[in-house]
Amino acid sequence: MRWQGQELGVTDAAALPGLEQLNGLVRSVTTPEFADVTFHEVMCRSALNHVPSASAMPFDWTVNPYRGCSHACAYCFARGTHEYLELDAGRDFDSQIIVKINVAEVLEKELRRGSWAREPVMLGTNTDPYQRAEGRYRLMPAIVGALAESGTPFSILTKGTLLRRDLPLLREAAASVDVSLAMSIAVFDDELQKLLEPGTPSAAARLETVRAATEAGFRVTVFLMPILPHLTDSIAALDHALTQIAQAGAVRVVFGALHLRPGAKQWFMQWLGERHPELVSSYLGLYPGAAANAPKPYRTWLAKRVRPLLRVHGLDGRAEEDAPRRSPMPGLAARPQFVTTSRGREAEAARLF
Repeated sequence: MRWQGQELGVTDAAALPGLEQLNGLVRSVTTPEFADVTFHEVMCRSALNHVPSASAMPFDWTVNPYRGCSHACAYCFARGTHEYLELDAGRDFDSQIIVKINVAEVLEKELRRGSWAREPVMLGTNTDPYQRAEGRYRLMPAIVGALAESGTPFSILTKGTLLRRDLPLLREAAASVDVSLAMSIAVFDDELQKLLEPGTPSAAARLETVRAATEAGFRVTVFLMPILPHLTDSIAALDHALTQIAQAGAVRVVFGALHLRPGAKQWFMQWLGERHPELVSSYLGLYPGAAANAPKPYRTWLAKRVRPLLRVHGLDGRAEEDAPRRSPMPGLAARPQFVTTSRGREAEAARLF
């Protein structure tokens, strides 16, 4: 494992946040409630992660209390991040979970810095903050409390129904800061969902969470992503999905075709070969070589199929790629429009706060 063999007390600048030093590892834990899952508890040195400027994401800051994810989605784009730890992007990503047990305390300190400009923070764009581990470690309540107390707006994207546990706290936070909630639901066929996302709650359970969040006063976005060629892109499947989403009370949908980034691509193609070998040649045609995105003609065809259905169901919606790179996306924390440089950020922060 990557942290083994590091020199005690010496920072590794290339390490993932929270794993820079050997003495950050507290213990590794296995429990009967989480069969075949090992939790590696670490003491992190940082909680706020700055998104690289080259990223297409519309936000600048994230908090990731966990690395790896027991949701075990075959297509998860974050799988490649585990390889730096000398863990594989497949089974290890699903079962070797890094837990930053002091993340809330570190976050509180970082938010108290005079340089912190209360820019929006995103949770859930790398690994899910409400995966099953959260039921054991309960890191999110203190994270939410720290963000709200500091006046920092934030958003959460999750597949986890544990979000319902924290709705009273999130509603309280929303009284003082902007809070956006989004639920990711890619597959509405129960059999396919269990094969493709074996560790996730069912679509029905996630829809109930959307309904509960709506009743708590939130305008919830559903990410209908990824849409999988030949598996979930038929008119019947899309219509069924949007019917369920509308009935649950969501106000908008963001949709997009499957991405297959390095790490995820190998694992997904292995899954496809085992479960749907008849589709392997089609996927190799859509995602040849190192290609991570479905071809533009397919994405255009998909959008023409989805948009009329959005109108039928009275849902606001957009394709993932509709807006320019790094522009705001519904349901995700968006950077303030005034932020252009670090100097500009500090000047505007001084004026506002």
